[in-house]
Amino acid sequence: MVYSNTQVRLASRPTGVPTPENFTIETADVPALQAGQVLVKISFISLDPAMRGWMNPGKSYIRPIGIGEVFRAGTAGQVVESQNPAFAVGDYVTGNLGVQQYALVGPGAADPASPEYLLKVDTQIAPLEAYLATLGMPGMTAYFGLLNTGQPKAGETVVVSGAAGAVGSVVGQVAKLKGCRVVGLAGDPEKVDYCVRELGFDACINYKTENVRTALRAACPEGIDVYFDNVGGEILDMVLEQIRLKARIVICGAISQYNNTTPVRGPGNYLSLLVNRARMEGIVVFDNAAHYGEAAREMAGWIKEGKLVSPKVQVEHGVENFLPALLKLFSGQNFGKLVLAP
Repeated sequence: MVYSNTQVRLASRPTGVPTPENFTIETADVPALQAGQVLVKISFISLDPAMRGWMNPGKSYIRPIGIGEVFRAGTAGQVVESQNPAFAVGDYVTGNLGVQQYALVGPGAADPASPEYLLKVDTQIAPLEAYLATLGMPGMTAYFGLLNTGQPKAGETVVVSGAAGAVGSVVGQVAKLKGCRVVGLAGDPEKVDYCVRELGFDACINYKTENVRTALRAACPEGIDVYFDNVGGEILDMVLEQIRLKARIVICGAISQYNNTTPVRGPGNYLSLLVNRARMEGIVVFDNAAHYGEAAREMAGWIKEGKLVSPKVQVEHGVENFLPALLKLFSGQNFGKLVLAP
């Protein structure tokens, strides 16, 4: 059978907000499989704020996407053809297979992929899309960023920005499981209500309509012990004003800064780290790859026991809609985990 594959490739590096001119959308037939290769039909493509950073040149925790390359993305899908004994037709898998409808994986494949990077998943345990959310990179980021880097202790106050997002929603729930008081920051009334009523946060602040500095003081009267930062910018400064002695600041992302045309705004209140003998540390989830399995097993157990609610999954449709879907992350139009169904 001949499969027609539509792909999104990076055509140029954006300045500020990406535009359609920065991408090309190409369609071509998938070549016949060779020995050792696997063909995956992609069901869901993960859309993440980090994708904006991957478009930039220069050194980072991962190499930039090359001009002309299929746009990098985490994906989940199903094997439709296989010339590799490790994978059978019908297997559900995840892997970094890019923004496209089909991925040819294995020796000789033109675009990034290798069978050892495909992971079989069990859709009897959780829906396929959950492996891009709670049981995927967002969940791993939340788990390791909070527990290993933030090191929360029972009775402490944890604040998380982007609280209704794929990472923040898990951070807050895991902090509650560890006996912490949890305060979220989100951008609209529905998200605020979701964090408190469905996820069990103690409080959630609408940063668009409330005075964040005042609201933080009211919600965290004894100060902030752990801050899980997904947004950077002004909110990070406000939190630093209110941290406690030996506080831990987890830097996961800075979504408020990613489309800047001027230099990234750093923390103006960084001396609070000195005064409070606090620390600020970044989290890159790939550093914990050796322990993904144990984290996934623990979180799957929490889900089964009803202790952890998987984030909402917002599905956009069509490879050709990759850019407008991605930009929803930067305008607050996403709710929970955002994925694209090609």
